[in-house]
Amino acid sequence: MSWPSSLQARLGLSLALVLAVVWIAAAAVTALIVRAEMDAVFDSTLRETAERILPLAVIDIVGREDQGVTQRLASIREHDEFFTYIVRDAEGRILLQSHAADPAMFPPYDGPGFGQTATHRLYSDAALQGTIRITVAEPLAHRAQVARGIRMGLGLPLLVVLPLALGAIILAVRFSLDPLRRFRARLEARGARDLSRVPAEGLPSEIGPLADTLNSLLTRLRAAFEAERSFAANAAHELRTPLAGAIAQAQRLGLETDDPAAKVRAVEIETTLKRLTRLSERLMQLARAEGGRMRMDRSADLRVIARIVVDDLARAGAKGRIALDLPQAPVMSDLDPDVFAILCRNLLDNALRHGAEGGKVDMVLTADGQLVVANDGPIVPEGTINRLTTRFERASAQTEGSGLGLAIVAAIADRIGSPLHMASPRRGAASGFEVSITLPIDRVATPASRKPVR
Repeated sequence: MSWPSSLQARLGLSLALVLAVVWIAAAAVTALIVRAEMDAVFDSTLRETAERILPLAVIDIVGREDQGVTQRLASIREHDEFFTYIVRDAEGRILLQSHAADPAMFPPYDGPGFGQTATHRLYSDAALQGTIRITVAEPLAHRAQVARGIRMGLGLPLLVVLPLALGAIILAVRFSLDPLRRFRARLEARGARDLSRVPAEGLPSEIGPLADTLNSLLTRLRAAFEAERSFAANAAHELRTPLAGAIAQAQRLGLETDDPAAKVRAVEIETTLKRLTRLSERLMQLARAEGGRMRMDRSADLRVIARIVVDDLARAGAKGRIALDLPQAPVMSDLDPDVFAILCRNLLDNALRHGAEGGKVDMVLTADGQLVVANDGPIVPEGTINRLTTRFERASAQTEGSGLGLAIVAAIADRIGSPLHMASPRRGAASGFEVSITLPIDRVATPASRKPVR
């Protein structure tokens, strides 16, 4: 039998086993002591019986007219006779015996005192200078039966006491471990990104240091993660100004020079700097997704934010490529509008960049908070899909991009506790790529119909 993994079960089982062993040991020792005392009492009773019967037997035998005749005492009523006796003369002739006495079980007289055969305990005595001798016998089976009764009396309560004690032990252990269960529940309720200290009030002194060590570890991890996010965000923010200045200088260089090679070099520098600018923006978004606040104290209509993002991308060069499908009723959510905008922008930018050239991108927001972004294009292998949410991972090395778009989306999905579903081909088509995520919304009755906005 394997040892249970539960601490409560281990303590309960251990205490129950210890209780059972202690009870059995105590019962065994008690039974031995009681048996010794019982033997002493029975021996005393055996001797007293012989000493009481012998004078009466002497009077009866001496007063007889016919000497040497065996007399058997009749039983007054039916009863169990535990003590039997015979009275003999010096020649061994039986002069008197109890009604249930069997002479064959009495050994020859060998002097006063106790004796024992395989089946009986004996006591012998004599009177009139040894001419009249009495031997009283008690079956050893009688003593064994009494001893079994004592052992049963000591052992049977174990069948009642042990289950009751086990139940009391389990309740006591459960009550004692309640603070530990509450600590575990508080720890399990934490999100993957929540590294704040876990309240450890009421924990036993044996568990308290473990909780303190865990909280100290969480504090160090939170400090390390915050330092990492702060560095990424600050570095990206600080890069904005010098990058903008470098882009302006590259553009000015291209305008002022008449050398065709220098113009081409200036354009390449500008393109590289713009790519670096986009990367810095993605790093700031990733830091925001991993460390910023996801939920607000008030709700906002997600449709408005979705329209703003689509309009902004249209002005940036994606005009006419995004088909936006929104419900007629407001989609109210306490999700931070900036977070939702980052989510939409990265999904749309990823779909525009990696879809078919000049192809349409469909963005659907349902009344129940389901956000779906899909494009047309080649099928993405399943092995590639599984690693697209890894930082700086792209579906193809030839594809432009920072490799952070879906990593940012996955970080937001993880923070809001919603699974991120990616599929290729898209639903209802033989090709393309589709991403869907369920957003937290206020559960109010809203019409199910949607109004397409393009």
